[in-house]
Amino acid sequence: MNIEKNRVVRFHYTVSEPGQPAIETSRERAPLAILFGHGNIIPGLESAMEGKAAGDRFEVTLEAEQAYGERREGMVMRVPKKHIREKRLLPGQEIVINTRIGPRPVTVVKVGATVVDVDMNHPMAGKSLHFDVEIVEVREAEAVEIEHGHVHGEGGAQH
Repeated sequence: MNIEKNRVVRFHYTVSEPGQPAIETSRERAPLAILFGHGNIIPGLESAMEGKAAGDRFEVTLEAEQAYGERREGMVMRVPKKHIREKRLLPGQEIVINTRIGPRPVTVVKVGATVVDVDMNHPMAGKSLHFDVEIVEVREAEAVEIEHGHVHGEGGAQH
């Protein structure tokens, strides 16, 4: 079965900047599970997966605009420390903060007595990324998964 819209795809990945050590990998944990064609992963990786099948392994290098986008200026926000879970904060540290649209990875720019300045650009914005991907499983999505726009069960959302 090939990957196409409204199919559930379970896959392992390793991501790095081209020619650099891995930034992140799923190989020591369960594969990532996504509902394909619903924008649940970055656009370039979704495009590269289309038509592949379980057992396929491939590599792809994506420019920033097909990954996490270009870095945008003016994206530094001041956040009260009381809204941040981490107690020890250092400039350059990557943390996740809760926003109106859900959790968002940010980078600490400056730490004050009661506030923290964070760069709201995704930590990988502006970077070309190299992915090594192994497709583990492809299956038809259940109607409820399509309705909700994400995978349920193993590797997906648990309601």
